[in-house]
Amino acid sequence: MTIHKTLIALALIAGMLMTSCNDYLDIKPKGDKIPETLTDYEALLRGETMLNPIAYMPVLQALYLMNDAQRNKMMLNTKNLTTANYMWDESADRIALNSGSEQFLDFTYSGIACCNLILDGVPQVSGCDENERRELIAYARTIRAYNYLMLVNYYADTYSASTASATLGVPVILSSDPNAHHEQMTVGAIYDFIITEIKDALQNGLPDTAMTILHPSKGAAHAMLARAYLMMGRFDDALTEAEAALTANSALYDWNAFYNANAVNIEKPTSYALMQSPMGYDYCENYFFRHGDGPSTMGQCVPGTNTFAGPNMVLSRGGQFEDGDAKFMARWKKRTQGIDTFYYATLRGAQNMGGVTTVEMYLIKAECLARDGQTDDAMDIVNDIRKTRIRPDKYTDKSASSKAEAMEIIRTLKDNELAMTLIPFMDARRFNAEGTYARTMTKTVDGVTYTLSPNSHLWTMVFPANAMENCGNGSVQQNSK
Repeated sequence: MTIHKTLIALALIAGMLMTSCNDYLDIKPKGDKIPETLTDYEALLRGETMLNPIAYMPVLQALYLMNDAQRNKMMLNTKNLTTANYMWDESADRIALNSGSEQFLDFTYSGIACCNLILDGVPQVSGCDENERRELIAYARTIRAYNYLMLVNYYADTYSASTASATLGVPVILSSDPNAHHEQMTVGAIYDFIITEIKDALQNGLPDTAMTILHPSKGAAHAMLARAYLMMGRFDDALTEAEAALTANSALYDWNAFYNANAVNIEKPTSYALMQSPMGYDYCENYFFRHGDGPSTMGQCVPGTNTFAGPNMVLSRGGQFEDGDAKFMARWKKRTQGIDTFYYATLRGAQNMGGVTTVEMYLIKAECLARDGQTDDAMDIVNDIRKTRIRPDKYTDKSASSKAEAMEIIRTLKDNELAMTLIPFMDARRFNAEGTYARTMTKTVDGVTYTLSPNSHLWTMVFPANAMENCGNGSVQQNSK
């Protein structure tokens, strides 16, 4: 079975069988599992479990490459894709190592298949009014565009205005017909498609307040556009869209208050009891919710290992966080087990690691202002965020005497705020391509120093074998090695 047919089957099964502990839907599957009513189609966009590709966006290999997720030392002798990325092994044959399927590709394209089913089927559905039909179509167009934004920033080289029209991106599937032709479009064409789709959805059906946090509102769409424009280096447009998103929702969560409420557990060195995450479906910073690397296992240690299955996982770079960061201290605690020392995740429950939040928009705005020479205004935004994160006895305002200093402060804060998401990886790629703020990453393991250069081919992930060998009615070329 080709990947196109497989993903459509997954989309149908996920949409018709999944249920939610919040009673988001309760639909009995039809005999042939084909959606018939508007409610059937809308069910494809709901759910909280790993069965639902719309709500799940695992990006584990990027987290290992960034060294955000820590690899168990005993596992470093295992030759696999994870070790190759984590150890920055440019000699590894990652194509051979990625010899099966990959959750990020499977779930993201399954989500696209859900959207294609909606876009092909909903125009013919009866028993609903036109506004309901337009709203569901707008949701599907926005989510599909968002999935392509994430895919093209994972499996293709980062956007560059001078090369985007010639650089191959990812396969673009726009039909629910399993025999339909698909094309591996260029990076530039995919970005043009993403922007057009989201803008059209904004004008044709997206509501100010969405049905659930799994459905994108207008604020979410503006936030997605801000991220896309930032990746393209269109900073004026990114600023405009970030401000539009912040007009819709500008809330910042008070992590100092969370710390105060859980101080006994947080401050007890030997306590690793899991606390309920405040970053769930009702997190005030949410625009659009997507799980990260394991909606049902967040913060849970895999028995017998030092590895986590959830998007908190084992944090490797805890030393990069600011002293007194209440958000950091509430999410991770330093721990040693055997030969491994790591930051153990201490939150459980749903966490928005694959969606879009207000803090990202604030930091996009800050970066755009800093690039325009408005460093004082940029630092005001940084400090507004930090006041909700840094413990009062540790807090002092930050200032920047130059654009470069402001950019470094903003980037560090953003990497920390969005740790365990794809955003630090996406940002690193665009900074590397730009050149001015490129970084060479370094680390020392057992006395040996390793580096990851800004121009390494490792910054582009390889398609898994199932995409290459069963690509359906189209072709796929590898973009990396």
